[in-house]
Amino acid sequence: MMPEARVIPLRRDDDEPFVSPAPAPDWEEQLAGGLDFLERRFTGAYETDEFGFDPDLTDHLLLPVLRPFFQKWFRVETFGLDNVPADSGALVVANHSGTVPIDALMATVALHDEHPASRRLRLLGADLVFDIPVAGAMARKLGATLACNEDAERLLTEGELVGVFPEGFKGIGKPFRERYTLQRFGRGGFVSAALRTGAPIIPCAIVGAEEIYPMIGNARAAARLLGLPYFPITPTFPLLGPLGLVPLPSKWLIAFGTPIETASYGPAAAEDPMLVFNLTDQVRETIQHSLYQLLLRRTRVFGR
Repeated sequence: MMPEARVIPLRRDDDEPFVSPAPAPDWEEQLAGGLDFLERRFTGAYETDEFGFDPDLTDHLLLPVLRPFFQKWFRVETFGLDNVPADSGALVVANHSGTVPIDALMATVALHDEHPASRRLRLLGADLVFDIPVAGAMARKLGATLACNEDAERLLTEGELVGVFPEGFKGIGKPFRERYTLQRFGRGGFVSAALRTGAPIIPCAIVGAEEIYPMIGNARAAARLLGLPYFPITPTFPLLGPLGLVPLPSKWLIAFGTPIETASYGPAAAEDPMLVFNLTDQVRETIQHSLYQLLLRRTRVFGR
């Protein structure tokens, strides 16, 4: 019998004893650090892995660009970070929404900046993500790779934290009236990868992304012309032009749930379609229950 869906506990991670943060570097240290970074970029004195992940660029350029959105614009609160292992592989499975996949970026910042071990989330993305000029290259630099079992299993075997959003474009491109209702999770490829590697599955619920670009319409003709899965119409885009691309400052909550272990099943279990289906359904139900819980906790959509 399939276990009942488990609801993510909503204990704030900052309920731990307060530790005074390290003082911010002064302007001279920041300038020196910036010059060192530029020298490394011009001389090629930095490394990337086989997937194109560039830790130097991520830490000194990409994450600093994302942090103001995380801290000030979306005012993200995190829960359950102690459910994420500090030094071993795990598969983080989250809901997907928001018209533009900013939720994946905010989860990346949350795990790097607020987890005690500063975990890096290696995102799995659709082919289209890597076909977009500049954005595709930056996704590689940030540590993302194709959403295929081979890459996922290799990263998990190497002890990486892998992030997957099984709803795909069905999730981020759904209309606003269906907000916080999970779409179909596909065929459970992420469960097969976890079973083959014995990595735990960590359900992750994200509230807040649904409101950043409320999708009230879909210009299908424009989407076909541009080769996109959808072309969003929101209250501000395309009516306000480039200004409509600014996300609305909704209040975000991100919760990481109790890990669902897979090691006891053994790698051969990945070939059992019924088990894969049941685990996929369990993860989906857990995330859906946790979304309801987070929505009850969030008192205001755009306030503190």
